[in-house]
Amino acid sequence: MIRRDNVQPGGGLYHPMWQKYLHSGPAGSLPYFVYTPVNYRARKPVPLVVMLHGCTQTAEEFATSTRMNELAEQYHFIVAYPQQTSNHNRSRCWNWFQHSNQARDHGEPAMIAGIVREIEQSKSSWTIDPRRMYVAGLSAGGAMASILGATYPELFAAIGVHSGLEYRAASNMLDGLRVMRRGGPDPLKQGQAAYAAMGHAARIVPVIAFHGTNDRVVNVVNVVEQWMQTNSLASRGAYAATFHEPSSVESGRVKGGRAYTVYRWADSNGQRVQEYWRVDGMGHAWSGGSRGSRGSSYADAQGPDASLAMYQFFMRHSLSLQAEDEHVLWWHVRSVGKRLLKRFRSPSPEAPS
Repeated sequence: MIRRDNVQPGGGLYHPMWQKYLHSGPAGSLPYFVYTPVNYRARKPVPLVVMLHGCTQTAEEFATSTRMNELAEQYHFIVAYPQQTSNHNRSRCWNWFQHSNQARDHGEPAMIAGIVREIEQSKSSWTIDPRRMYVAGLSAGGAMASILGATYPELFAAIGVHSGLEYRAASNMLDGLRVMRRGGPDPLKQGQAAYAAMGHAARIVPVIAFHGTNDRVVNVVNVVEQWMQTNSLASRGAYAATFHEPSSVESGRVKGGRAYTVYRWADSNGQRVQEYWRVDGMGHAWSGGSRGSRGSSYADAQGPDASLAMYQFFMRHSLSLQAEDEHVLWWHVRSVGKRLLKRFRSPSPEAPS
C-alpha cells in the first residue's frame, strides 16, 4: 500500500479523512481512496463499504454525488473508492464485459479484492469487521459488483447493484453495448454461471438493486432474477423466490420528487435476501444523489436515497466467521495443491551419464 494524500471530495484543501493509495498486486495496479470518519478510532471494528463509480466518473465525483461519506460520518463506517484509470479503459469504465475480468484471481475483480484485503490488514489505520464488508456500484460499477458477488462470496456480505447488469452479461465490448440497449441474457443461465463461479465458497449473497424506468443507457435488465437463480442453487433450493411473487411490495414518493416501488424477497425464516427499488421516471443516475457536484449528471436528487437504502440493507447482513474461515482454508489448500501438482508434473532432471 502506497499512500498519496489528495484533496477532499468536492475540492478544497487537503482533508486527512480522505486519502489516496495505490494497490499493486499480481493482477495489476489500481489507485483507490479511503474515507475515514472524523471521530473514528482504530481498534474499534467497523463495516467497510466499497463504492465502484460509473463510466467517465472519478472516485471523488462518485463520493460527492452519492454522499456516502456523509452516511459514514453519521453511522461510523469506512468507505473505499477504487479508481479505474484511462490506461485500463479510455472512458474509465470497469471492464465487466471481458472474460479476463469475470473470474476470481484475475483482472479487475482480483485488484478490487486485493484493495479490500489491504484495507482490512492495515490494522494501524483501521479495524475492519471482516463479517461486514460490502460492495456497491453504478452502471459499469454495478456490473462489477455483480461479478465480485459471484467471484468473492466469502469476502462481501452483501452487494448493491445500481443501474447495472447481470453477472457475465457480455463477453466483449460490442456484446456489452447490445445488452445495455436491449437487456441482458437469460437470467437463469447467468444465474447458473454465477453459481459456478462461486465454487466451493457458494452461499446466498444478499442483493439490493436500483433502476430507473427511464434509463436509456442500461436497459432495465434481469439482475434480480439472475441472483434469485444463483441464490437458489447456492442454498440447494432452500431459497425459492420468484420474481413475480415478492414477499412484500411497498410504494412511496419522495416529497417533491419521484414515486417508487420496493419489492422484497425473504427466505423461509423471514430473512430479507433481495430488494429491488424501481424508481418511476428516473434515468441513468444514482437515486437520491447530489446534483450540485461534478459528476452530477449521474445523480438524481428527486429519487429515494439509494445510499441510505443500501446501507440499511447491508447492515441486515453479515458473514459467518466460521464459514469465511472454511472458505479461506479451502482456497489455500487448492492453491497449495496446484503448486504441488505442477511440481509433480515437471520433468525430472536427467541422471548424469
